[in-house]
Amino acid sequence: MTVPDDARPPGRSDEPDGAPTLAWSPSPLALDRAAFRRAQRRRSLLVALVSTVLVVAAVVLVVVNAPGWERARTAFFDPAMAWESLPAILEGLWLNLRVWVVAGVVGTLLGLGLAIARTSRIPALFPLRAFATAYVDLFRGVPLLLVLLLVGFGLPALRLEWLPTSGAFLGALAIVLTYTAYLAEVFRAGIESVHPSQVAAARSLGLTRAQTTRRVVLPQAVRNVTAPLANNLVSLQKDSGLISVLGAVDAIRAAQIATTGSYNFTPYVVAGILFFLVSFPLTRAVDAYQARRGWGRSLATVSGAGDIR
Repeated sequence: MTVPDDARPPGRSDEPDGAPTLAWSPSPLALDRAAFRRAQRRRSLLVALVSTVLVVAAVVLVVVNAPGWERARTAFFDPAMAWESLPAILEGLWLNLRVWVVAGVVGTLLGLGLAIARTSRIPALFPLRAFATAYVDLFRGVPLLLVLLLVGFGLPALRLEWLPTSGAFLGALAIVLTYTAYLAEVFRAGIESVHPSQVAAARSLGLTRAQTTRRVVLPQAVRNVTAPLANNLVSLQKDSGLISVLGAVDAIRAAQIATTGSYNFTPYVVAGILFFLVSFPLTRAVDAYQARRGWGRSLATVSGAGDIR
């Protein structure tokens, strides 16, 4: 069957092999819009570059021309002292990383369990739900430093033979107690973000409460809170340095030991740089994930705030 030429759609033609092609070219208005957006991006980049250079130059001038700059440079930016203290600080940082990994894994699992218990509506689990609520309220309201001191000096006073009393263990325990409460709230927000229709649909298909939670609610909840969960884990990595108050020889404690007697604070700068080098890739990974999910671009549709999606 052949189609008359006057019945074919406009803009379409038949190739020799019979495959139809659609001839399209942007309109002059679309070309003008694209050119305008390119010009706006170039202008924004130039303004950002100039403002950054001006701010950095102003900060450098203020710092370098300060009366105590020479003394501060010797006390905080001594290359010889930095190189001398680096091995001990790296060894201490390895302890921080181990505490971070263990506390992150344990805190995440416990926080998920508390969130499930707190959002459960089973009457028989009311005592567990009340405990989870009280636990979260308590450890969210007490500073982490205070929890470290109470755990670090209170538990050894009980003289329990089976309880390790090292500063690293007690510090990790205090961090787990505090961050479990934070992570439980993150997971609870994710669970409550799942629409009730999802639960109703799962129950109508014959799934039990436990199956609905495990197969329908939790996968969506975890996906919804991946970014805030990762942010909390980044904060945990930095707070792992607080175990030094209990005598654990981590990166901060090693820097403090290196500083003792010399009054040269360069080791603290070295420890700060190492912590930054660990946390920076994590923060960038979280930002990349948020951008991939389309978060953080609520102004993209506002004139002058970015391309219209």
